[in-house]
Amino acid sequence: MSEKLAEAVRAALSRVTDPATGVDVVAAGMVGAISARDGMVQFGLGVPRERARAMEPVRAACEKAAAAVPGVISATVVLTAHREVAAEQGPARSTRPPPGQGQQAMMPEVRRIVAVASGKGGVGKSTTAVNLAVALAQQGLKVGLLDADIYGPSLPQMLGAHEKPLTTGQRVIPIEKWGLKAMSIGFLVDPETAMIWRGPMVMGALEQMMGQVEWGALDIMVIDMPPGTGDAQLTISQRVALAGAVIVSTPQDVALIDARRGVKMFEKVNVPVLGLIENMSYFCCPECGHRSEIFGHGGARAEAERMGTEFLGELPLKLAIREMADAGTPVVTAAPDSHEAEAYRRIAARIWEKVEAPAKAGPRIVME
Repeated sequence: MSEKLAEAVRAALSRVTDPATGVDVVAAGMVGAISARDGMVQFGLGVPRERARAMEPVRAACEKAAAAVPGVISATVVLTAHREVAAEQGPARSTRPPPGQGQQAMMPEVRRIVAVASGKGGVGKSTTAVNLAVALAQQGLKVGLLDADIYGPSLPQMLGAHEKPLTTGQRVIPIEKWGLKAMSIGFLVDPETAMIWRGPMVMGALEQMMGQVEWGALDIMVIDMPPGTGDAQLTISQRVALAGAVIVSTPQDVALIDARRGVKMFEKVNVPVLGLIENMSYFCCPECGHRSEIFGHGGARAEAERMGTEFLGELPLKLAIREMADAGTPVVTAAPDSHEAEAYRRIAARIWEKVEAPAKAGPRIVME
């Protein structure tokens, strides 16, 4: 079915011509491999580097032609040429354009957007992001949760939501669960599908989930970032107005090294780091409650102090957290009176306080 849909899309693209040459984009060899899965179509449009800017109308025409093919839910086309940066300009101090410049920010109806990130995988970032988002919703806020990890989406499992989202026109309706509006590539593909995509395809999927999802008016959006400091992090920091980033780490030195890289990355793109969270800070025995600091303890707190950022709190390595995450029930909902649920709520409240804090007023002058 996917191959037939890709063939139909390619046939539709043969009617889109390059105005400079009069040749259609398929015959010109511009259209790359077409990915067509569950109605989601994505492909790259290879163009000469020097013509990249002028080819934007052609890219838009290809996207429109693909979207009109029966069976296509949405289409994303990415230009695979990039602008050159003059060598004499030297290294840029920031890759994020100042406000008012560059591309228009996505999700303008979302008041605050917070990235939950980590320098490496396996530190419990997604579990933290889900529980913080639910804790924010429990405060009465309108909350969105975006899974930006295309290669390893975990939101469907952690939220216990496996249905496919509905669509209206070219807009996708987010899944609603536990008081959140959520979106993940995992809602759109089979759970066992390996996302064997190159960078442009991943960036296209991210932009689609940010710009073509009917998020509506939200108080705060939590973005569960993929691990590392690569293309996805850069795209998100450039395309949405991030209010700040939260870095999740374990106490181990090897994890803290990567957390340090995460902090530096957000500093380079002018995104304020709201603080560090130490996950798996200690292990609680499910039988006797004995506490063991098997990964060390206090490393994230010390690192936060060293870097001059806030230490937001610590969370234990506890069997119940893992069991509830696997069962699709966040611990802040399943065990609201537990110590760990209280820790998540406290951290969530502090994050909201930091991103929502009004600017300090100047001195008041009274004329008598």
